[in-house]
Amino acid sequence: MKKGKNSYDDISIPVYLFHQGTNFHAYELLGCHERSARRGRYEYVFRVWAPNADSAALVGDFCSWDKGIPMVRISQGIWECVFVSKSRLRGSFYKFRIERGGISHLKSDPYAFASQTLENTASIISSPLSLGHTDSEWMEHRRELFSDGEHYYPSPMNIYELHLGSWRTRDGASTSDGGHYLGYREIADMLAPYLRDMGYTHAELMPIAEHPFDGSWGYQICSYYAPTSRFGAPEDFAYFVDRLHEYGIGVILDWVPAHFPKDEHGLYEFDGGPLYEYQGEDRREHKGWGTRCFDVGRCEVQSFLISNALFWLREYHVDGLRIDAVASMLYLDYDRKPGEWIPNNYGGNENLEAIAFFRKLNSAVFAEFPDVLMIAEESTAFPGVTKPVSEGGLGFNFKWNMGFANDMFEYISMDPIYRQYHHSKLTFPMMYAYSENFILPVSHDEVVHGKRSLIGKMYGEYDEKFAMMRAFMTFLMTMPGKKLTFMGTEFAQFREWDYENELEWFMLSYPRHAEMQRYLRRLNHLYLNSPELWRIDDGWDGFSWLEADRARDNVVAYRRLDGRGGELIVVINFSPVDRPDYPIMPPRHGKYRILLDSDRYEFGGGEKINSDLIKTENAPSSSDIGRAGATDTRSVGEARNEKAPALLRLMLPAYSAQILKKTSNRARPHKSASKPESACGCGYNNRKDSTCTENLNV
Repeated sequence: MKKGKNSYDDISIPVYLFHQGTNFHAYELLGCHERSARRGRYEYVFRVWAPNADSAALVGDFCSWDKGIPMVRISQGIWECVFVSKSRLRGSFYKFRIERGGISHLKSDPYAFASQTLENTASIISSPLSLGHTDSEWMEHRRELFSDGEHYYPSPMNIYELHLGSWRTRDGASTSDGGHYLGYREIADMLAPYLRDMGYTHAELMPIAEHPFDGSWGYQICSYYAPTSRFGAPEDFAYFVDRLHEYGIGVILDWVPAHFPKDEHGLYEFDGGPLYEYQGEDRREHKGWGTRCFDVGRCEVQSFLISNALFWLREYHVDGLRIDAVASMLYLDYDRKPGEWIPNNYGGNENLEAIAFFRKLNSAVFAEFPDVLMIAEESTAFPGVTKPVSEGGLGFNFKWNMGFANDMFEYISMDPIYRQYHHSKLTFPMMYAYSENFILPVSHDEVVHGKRSLIGKMYGEYDEKFAMMRAFMTFLMTMPGKKLTFMGTEFAQFREWDYENELEWFMLSYPRHAEMQRYLRRLNHLYLNSPELWRIDDGWDGFSWLEADRARDNVVAYRRLDGRGGELIVVINFSPVDRPDYPIMPPRHGKYRILLDSDRYEFGGGEKINSDLIKTENAPSSSDIGRAGATDTRSVGEARNEKAPALLRLMLPAYSAQILKKTSNRARPHKSASKPESACGCGYNNRKDSTCTENLNV
């Protein structure tokens, strides 16, 4: 039995809000929804927004792909039909036939919860609104942790960015034929313990919403509400999230509100003309990517996108979103030549509609989920990206520091003989380090298209590359800002990332790669368990230079502080020359223990340091100190109470890093058991064993 009916009276308020751009549950209004069974029959209501259509029909394998079921226009551009079936339709395929001007277009449901993939494009009847999550302990912990308003700022954050289709594949085979993908559940069961063991706090997934083309890496999405069926059903993705939460790993999704592809079945000219995209040619096309730009000034598009962001947070319990290509939305002239764009009402190049959209998005998200992450990939110096909306900012809580990454990649690729002339690439990022809440990224964008992998960027011969990478990663992990590295970095994969092939895990059978993984595991866990490295990432109270101007030596030294008396000293030699008895002036006298030395044998180094415990000596004289280029960072009181400034003489092997901590003879106060520490520093007692092992069992 099939029928159509007008149910506008039942949904008048959601429809009104949808057209106002304030229905943030739009996926409960539009799409396909199963109603309660009546008298042994199942009732399904289908709705689609197509305001310019002359007619609309539902087609599918449960009715007819040719003729279909006519839909009724029930409001301003919303069409509806109700289908009654003797059997449940979950798993059935369907589309909408949209007709305009005598031309029919077969369209997938923009609000479908599941979809076919690759060359198959039908929507699938599914219901993730009733997913049975098992992560209540994690969610409660997340709410409690940020109930006092601290959020993630004074916490460690070490993000592992990955592409699900190429982290691992079935039997190590290529996915170029559209097969050999592992499932969400299989990946989760391997990934969760691996990330826990390696010392990561979050997994950031490159886009997993349904996309037809593997080569887009997921960034050209056709079905925004459907986790790709390459890896399984919606229930399987829910398991993936729960499994990572079980191991204390947060889940961040890459989210793409900037643009969408021109696939005929997708959002492209959905009702026969521009609908989700801008009407004007000056904004409609993203020529560099061959895609269409979302009209974020249109109310219905705002309801679609903001509802989608909240959908992943609500229904799948993800812990944050990384918003892709923010700069492409903020600027009217982004990737456009003069004459191809029109200034805003004030004569500028800022997209005022996009600015308003981001403020609206972040306000809506944090109003409902104050404990999640909203991260901007914004590649310019646009002001106030992480400033609260109430203070005139865009309202994100973190932003990728692309300037830091670009400067560092140029520096590490450079012949060391020239590094003295580019020493500012190491130090200049601190000039703006606190202008935003930054994440320091080594992302997928930096290991493709001939840019080389991270180990491939390192200047020098084989062993020098590994030593230099250990030094660089120490710099990355100890500078202010949260951390992100792309998969494969942890064992120094030489090959650039290839989305059709899994990581070269076999490289771990080679000593240098296994040693790199061992070093980064140790470095990650040191980071997690050292509040000095993350408690104050947003101000100078957590950082000070000891040596910022040793350009000829390619050496930097600095302090990290936690504001509670804890302090670490980091010294890095980026030159190919050993520097014995190198003078560094710590703030006070005492014995300093080397917590981590990148030149140890176990990490692939030469182990040129004989002792892990080094005692300060009196600095010879102020003139000698000046010639050494050291900076006295002591307070007036400290200077008055000491006979002479403290001096450490360190052995700095070529391309090496050391992290030191002053030893204390005082007994440590008993730590209260009311708020136990965890490997991630956030107080969450994970149920899984947090022992750091040295062997890879993945």
